[in-house]
Amino acid sequence: MVKPLKSFYTVLLVWIYLAAGVQLSAMAQQSTEISGTVTESGSGMPLIGVNILVKGKVIGTITDNDGNFTLKVNQAPPLTLIFSMIGFASQELAITEANTNNLQIRLEEQSLLGQEVVVSASRVEESILQSPVSIEKMDILAIREAASDSYYKSIANLKGVDVTSTSINFQIVNARGFNSTGNTRFVQLIDGMDTQAPSLNFPIGNLNGPSELDVESVEFIPGASSALYGPNAFNGMLLINSKSPFEYQGLSASYKQGLNHINGLPGEPSSPRPMFEGAIRYAQAFSNKLAFKVSASFMEAEDWYGTDQTDLNQSAQGELPFNPGENRVHVFGDEVSNNIGLLRNVDAIQQQAGLLGLGGYIGSIPDQVVSRTGYDERELVDYGAKNYKVSGALHYRVNDQSELSYTLNYGAGTSVYTGAQRYSLNNFSITQHKLELKADNYFVRGYTTRGNSGDSYIADLTGVNINDQWKGNAQWFGEYALNYMGALALQQVAPGSLGTIAQQGEAHQFARTQADQGRLLPGSAEFNQAETTIRADFIPQGSLFNDRSRMYMAEGQYDFKNEIDFMDLQAGASYRVYDLRSNGTIFADVAGNNISVSEIGAFAQASKRFVDDKLKVTGSVRYDKNENFDGQFSPRISGVYTEGNNNFRISYQTGFRMPTTQAQHIDLNVVSARLIAGLPYYREKYAVFENAYSLTSVQRYTEAVAGGASPVAASATNLLEQVTDLPALRPEKVNSIEGGYKGLLLNSRLLVDMAYYYNIYNDFISQTAVRKAPGPVFPGAAPTSDQGAINAVNAPSLLTPITTPGQENTFQTYTNIVDRVVRAHGLALGLTYSLPSNFTIGGNYNFNKLLTDFEEGFLAEFNTPEHKANVVFGNRKVTEKIGFNLAYRYQTAFRWESSFAQGNVPAVHNLDAQVSYRLKPLQTIVKLGGSNVLNNRYFLNFGGPNLGAIYYVSLTFDELLN
Repeated sequence: MVKPLKSFYTVLLVWIYLAAGVQLSAMAQQSTEISGTVTESGSGMPLIGVNILVKGKVIGTITDNDGNFTLKVNQAPPLTLIFSMIGFASQELAITEANTNNLQIRLEEQSLLGQEVVVSASRVEESILQSPVSIEKMDILAIREAASDSYYKSIANLKGVDVTSTSINFQIVNARGFNSTGNTRFVQLIDGMDTQAPSLNFPIGNLNGPSELDVESVEFIPGASSALYGPNAFNGMLLINSKSPFEYQGLSASYKQGLNHINGLPGEPSSPRPMFEGAIRYAQAFSNKLAFKVSASFMEAEDWYGTDQTDLNQSAQGELPFNPGENRVHVFGDEVSNNIGLLRNVDAIQQQAGLLGLGGYIGSIPDQVVSRTGYDERELVDYGAKNYKVSGALHYRVNDQSELSYTLNYGAGTSVYTGAQRYSLNNFSITQHKLELKADNYFVRGYTTRGNSGDSYIADLTGVNINDQWKGNAQWFGEYALNYMGALALQQVAPGSLGTIAQQGEAHQFARTQADQGRLLPGSAEFNQAETTIRADFIPQGSLFNDRSRMYMAEGQYDFKNEIDFMDLQAGASYRVYDLRSNGTIFADVAGNNISVSEIGAFAQASKRFVDDKLKVTGSVRYDKNENFDGQFSPRISGVYTEGNNNFRISYQTGFRMPTTQAQHIDLNVVSARLIAGLPYYREKYAVFENAYSLTSVQRYTEAVAGGASPVAASATNLLEQVTDLPALRPEKVNSIEGGYKGLLLNSRLLVDMAYYYNIYNDFISQTAVRKAPGPVFPGAAPTSDQGAINAVNAPSLLTPITTPGQENTFQTYTNIVDRVVRAHGLALGLTYSLPSNFTIGGNYNFNKLLTDFEEGFLAEFNTPEHKANVVFGNRKVTEKIGFNLAYRYQTAFRWESSFAQGNVPAVHNLDAQVSYRLKPLQTIVKLGGSNVLNNRYFLNFGGPNLGAIYYVSLTFDELLN
């Protein structure tokens, strides 16, 4: 581990040193002083907080409370000033005199569409209309006017977006299919920093992101972006930009009071629960040279509950009126199951049955899967959702060309996350430190992300261990079998006979009641003590995580615009190190044996205009290398043809997804299986392919036996599929073709944006599960020896799930689908119309479809509705004081697949709404609104919580409010 970190710091220091010297020779000795006033064109009122920037430099200032500004530039004229403010048309002004005073600038309110400037599509500033790929943007006004209770949730209204909620404060963003509650195919950046948790490799929503007070803009790109952003920018990327302390100074604060759990479902709170959210931000600049900002926010709420009682093991029910082997979605502990028919050959059971006079009923024990009695999720999960965030930044302008900054982001709290299991994330924290040097034509940054799992634990494993601490599995299943036989005797079923279905049902009910005598009941002192003990002990003895994993990143980019004028050229490089420190609770990093993974990458991009500057062609290529896999090239080429306000684009993009740190190094018992990485070491460690059978074939075999087939009959054993090997893990690749149009029609009042994509995936990363038998099993063939006969007779025992920690025979591992390509396609259409009197209506339609069928045993996890639609209608200035916004969202039902649960997600109809009132003398906005105001209960992923309405009222004070 020491060597990769030394290399990281060496690379970072060299880059900063080189970048710092780039502008030294360009420092001018002459200076220019400029002052003036900026007012609103219509009313003549002074505008507060207008950004004034010197074109081509980092230096600038803002207007004060009277609209005045003063700026000193270390450069002789001529130079150009840019005046900009959200909601107003920007102006450029040439300065030709060294002392220019009393400028009078008037900005006109802007209602034109398509005027946004974006940076994420090409990593340079460009018009959103001429972006080479699909891109969406939310600016300050869109963020402020969002109807939902959080601006981050409003991202779901953008074209092409999927948002999945696993908690009230934990949302996952995705695009173009293959959605998940832990989306490793998507990259989220905050001020250039990757927000993935080092041990999870997916963005953690806005749990450590800026509050609404500190967000300047949000840019969203659907589709492959690896050519510019490297590994895992596979389905798209999200860029959140916070406010500069130079450009947004002063004090702002907000407080939001809300309610949720209105008309709760069974198992949920019976009365509404309060929600609180508050934030504060302060920024100040000194002599236009040094600036700082600090911000903090908090939220508390009663989280959404997991109440789904769907039985995931329904096939084990057979003809019985209920399922003794049920495994319900939000019940934990019932994952532990066994076929009680196996106990017929256990000496202890035979002896006990004989002592009880039940020896004749040994043959009456059926081949029936039985599970232990579980606990509802609400009895094991902390639903006290919290999120506390603190951030700060110190900016220093080294000269007029460059700016040095240090940034700290810290987020902590409690949430619920759905992965392979349900995880209660208690008192977790994520900390990021960033040092950056940037100019108009380059940047160099280094940052680290440090996770701390706090008191986070696995809810499923907690339920399993509570049961096991009270009564071991061997004892419980033994008592169950003995009481089952006793019940048949009481019903006077003939010894050796199975009895009728009704008699079997009564026997199962009696057996469970007797075996559960003395069971720890939720709320009792004994239950609370057991839960506390288990949650305080680390995995595998308890259910507590002990993760302190870290990520280190150094990257830089240079724009050759000052050296080359016949085309645009940019180049950049990155170096990343993962330092895995789960202490054996996620990875195989036991006894302080930390595991490190390093990656390097570099890219170059060139663009040039042709045909009288109407055609812009851009090409880029990136190379990335992970120490465990071969290097990957990611080319992209695009063309944009502009004719007036019409922009036609076509692009060929590639992307790749590096196997995550978990795919490379996970080694974790998750009750139903042991998750192991796809690297050869882990497969060899557990000898995964010795006497192994695909889990799906074992499930078919179990169903056949439960339905009455003999365990050794060919009709049952023929169903078993032996697994002797799986493809070696490697990066997943996508080739994407996209065409689109973006333009302004009807006198620039209608913005039209449409795109079609076709994706081809190679080496698709998936997971599959196998179940091991300790000895050979002979599917469809007679055993050839006495020992073989014993093994065949014991086949049910060898293949039945044994889920107690330490008694593992089921392994779920990462692999690639190499024998076929996976294809998907889709389209998106967006329309925004600017109506008279500042009214705006917009909508979008999204279509996504998986074209490839996955073979049995592999999860497709496309997890995206085929059809989605959004409609947004609003006016931020119905009058000078009143505004409103409505957002309606619809999606069709679809199939959800994950290692946690598989099932159908019903269609969703959702309406968010808000009305705002401006108290301009107090520089305050009062907002009354709600998310899902009609309280149509829904869930976005199978196995996730039921979401209801949130009603809120908020107050926002901002010194820069205009």
